[in-house]
Amino acid sequence: MTESERERFDAILERVVHGLPVHVHDLIERVPLVVEDRPSAELWASLIEEGLDLGDDPTELCGLYTGAAITERSLEDPADAPPHVLLFREGVLAAAGGWGVPDGDIAEEVLITILHEYGHDQGLDEDDLADLGYD
Repeated sequence: MTESERERFDAILERVVHGLPVHVHDLIERVPLVVEDRPSAELWASLIEEGLDLGDDPTELCGLYTGAAITERSLEDPADAPPHVLLFREGVLAAAGGWGVPDGDIAEEVLITILHEYGHDQGLDEDDLADLGYD
């Protein structure tokens, strides 16, 4: 991804985040949103080792929630691994249809990915998120 593409994506992302409701902003304050171009080779390998069915192409992964859902956390959880949400630019772009689509289509995929991953934080599983249209 070129620097100008990254800047364009990040401007779209900023508009989406700015338009989120206050309660989603509160979630982002508690569980940081981290943006990367794609999953690292190490992260991808660890996800495959865990048995996740992610396909063959790491550049198609849109996002990832790391950590235990709020419904499963306890005081005994390790403090050195706080939850966070990863958003992957290349995966979001692939899901939206690439740079040839209008920015609004990319923004919609950014929104879906953010809500999907923060849904995991709130204890929703893939079926719950699909029922809400965030798949």
